[in-house]
Amino acid sequence: MAIAKLARKVKRPYGLWVKMTAVTMLGLCFIFVWGVFSNSSSSITTQRESFEDIIEPSSSSSTSSKGVQTQTQLPHKKEETKAEEKQNFGGVSNKEKDVLGEDEKKGNSSATVPPEHDKGVAPHKRVHKNDRDKDKVRANEVSESDGNDESEDKEEKEESEGELEGEKEGSDRDGEVGVDFEMDDGGDSGLAESLDQDSKLFEDGGVGTSKGQFKGPLFDPNASYKWKSCSTRSKHNYIPCIDIEAGGGKVQSYRHTERSCPRAPVMCLVPLPHGGYGYSQPWPESKSKILFKNVAHPRLAAYMKKHSWLVESGEYLTFPQNQSEFKGGIQHYLESIEEMVPDIEWGKNIRVVLEIGCSDSSFVAALLDRDVLTLTLGLKHDLVDLAQVALERGFPAVVSPFGRRRLPFPSQAFDAIHCGGCSIPWHSNGGKLLFEMNRILRPSGYFIMSTKHDSIEEEEAMTSLTASICWNVLAHKSDDVGEVGVKIYQKPEGNEIYELRRKKIPPLCKESENPDAAWYVRMKSCLHSIPIGIEQHGAEWPEQWPKRLESYPDWISSKEKLVADMNHWNAVVNRSYLNGLGINWPSIRNVMDMKTIYGGFAAALSRSQPNVWVMNVVPVHAPDTLPIIFERGLIGVYHDWCESFGTYPRTYDLLHADHLFSRLKNRCKQPVSIVVEMDRMLRPGGWSIIRDKVEILNPLEEILRSMKWEIRMTFAQDKEGILCAQKTIWRP
Repeated sequence: MAIAKLARKVKRPYGLWVKMTAVTMLGLCFIFVWGVFSNSSSSITTQRESFEDIIEPSSSSSTSSKGVQTQTQLPHKKEETKAEEKQNFGGVSNKEKDVLGEDEKKGNSSATVPPEHDKGVAPHKRVHKNDRDKDKVRANEVSESDGNDESEDKEEKEESEGELEGEKEGSDRDGEVGVDFEMDDGGDSGLAESLDQDSKLFEDGGVGTSKGQFKGPLFDPNASYKWKSCSTRSKHNYIPCIDIEAGGGKVQSYRHTERSCPRAPVMCLVPLPHGGYGYSQPWPESKSKILFKNVAHPRLAAYMKKHSWLVESGEYLTFPQNQSEFKGGIQHYLESIEEMVPDIEWGKNIRVVLEIGCSDSSFVAALLDRDVLTLTLGLKHDLVDLAQVALERGFPAVVSPFGRRRLPFPSQAFDAIHCGGCSIPWHSNGGKLLFEMNRILRPSGYFIMSTKHDSIEEEEAMTSLTASICWNVLAHKSDDVGEVGVKIYQKPEGNEIYELRRKKIPPLCKESENPDAAWYVRMKSCLHSIPIGIEQHGAEWPEQWPKRLESYPDWISSKEKLVADMNHWNAVVNRSYLNGLGINWPSIRNVMDMKTIYGGFAAALSRSQPNVWVMNVVPVHAPDTLPIIFERGLIGVYHDWCESFGTYPRTYDLLHADHLFSRLKNRCKQPVSIVVEMDRMLRPGGWSIIRDKVEILNPLEEILRSMKWEIRMTFAQDKEGILCAQKTIWRP
């Protein structure tokens, strides 16, 4: 009876609302029950899925392990390393987390990353506090196309379409940890103390996790490698992103007009020169002679017949001191410059110089004797490979096209720029080349240009162009002895003079334009405002050298982090690198720090090894600290290690990689290509010091063994380790 009565009520007009109410109630009850019983299991699943993406151990795990003292050797053939494993590397110190901080949690503003490197990779998303300090690192900016230049031809437009215009990228440097091993008898106590400090650092600063990362190891532990020699057009001098791999009948030049990397990562080993390879001469003997077969080149042989500053003498290529491209000698040339502008005090007021184009390197060598660090820009049309000769002699150099894109340097970087025997048409392309010099030249910095044959048209064009950017002509002298005309310009120190121009051409750049953006960024037809506040880098001239290395200007707010970085690397270099790795340091001259922060490694090494120079590389995805490095009187460049570096093969004696690979995870298509690039840059007999996570060092060691490198030392503790390896002369 009750059921029949209920049925009759349902048939009434309001029966439909009763049904809907009942269904809704049942649905809410189902959702509530499901949430109660599935909450704990789903949270566990989330933790397990994100566990592999945690960059460093959490604070709780660090705290619980601070009393544990364990040492783990990287697994490899015990017979080959048994003696090495018995070495007592006691105190493992972890200072990078203290050195890093909020500065290191933001992206490099210098970068516009080519799109092929980000395919299939989810963008890193992080939340940061707003900070207006100029030494703090900003997120990657969108590279804006140059809308002011309507005269760009079709080729430029097509090139610009291939450049990345979008996506901001976060830093992978959060919670960075390193291993510092010390040759102390009290290793156990030092280890316990360092672990205690690490736990405290993790608790204070916390460790960020990177969302959107792919799981899995950086290198496939089950992969096997069989290498082959590169069969490219430039053969043993192959520079992948500069040289054209295969030459066609219509292609006369073997170098790209702009940086253009192969579509697929380079996975071949560059062969040795046809005449063989001999170990490089140690410094300072390499200043006066090098082995000719190491740099042998058909065009170089033809070049030698017309120039007397390099002479073939038996198996050597010698460089007579009394011979130079500068008539009257290089010393006379430098002294005449100081006479024209007394404020140019080489080695004191002037420390960091850029040399445009590479000739006899006498200018670089003479300034080096006066404590001036000169970086030579080897241009892409240097078909004689004189930049390779300079590197073989032990002088800093980098190879780069110089046409439409910015050079890989920050703004306000160089104290002076020199163009000797200058034949560059600065007035061409709307004067963009000279505008680029203005960008990287420090306010009140000097542009020194010497020419042998002045053209009236070119002289007038240069005069008009330098006047439009308010460069002051400090001196103009025709040297009868040197047979060259020397002009010295000075960049203004303030913005007031820009407003006094009758024609505002070139215009001032927009405030949103980042002057430090340099990687794959096109040159602009505008002038960046000169920094005037003490909180901006480049606003004040640095201290004189060598005080400059350890003095920090007002625009660097994180001075305590720089001090910590300096102390950290002083301890690592002096207590470990110089004595604990078996490296013959007198044979080391050309060094590269593949992932630097403040240049602490370079500074520490230069103090203990004055014959060494270091190329500091700031990866484009990392915080932009390169202005600080130049401010300290050191040199460096921006670079993306998913691509080949702008240098010749076999040019570096030592490569230092501190957590480079772990920070490149999920960025490069084929991370093994980075190891191939290291093999290309390093000389036979050269060394690599690699500090990273054990899970990366284990397969990396096998990759190096497949290249016949000799593993000289390995050490690991608590998931962090160090690997020291030496390249051999083996080629496939």
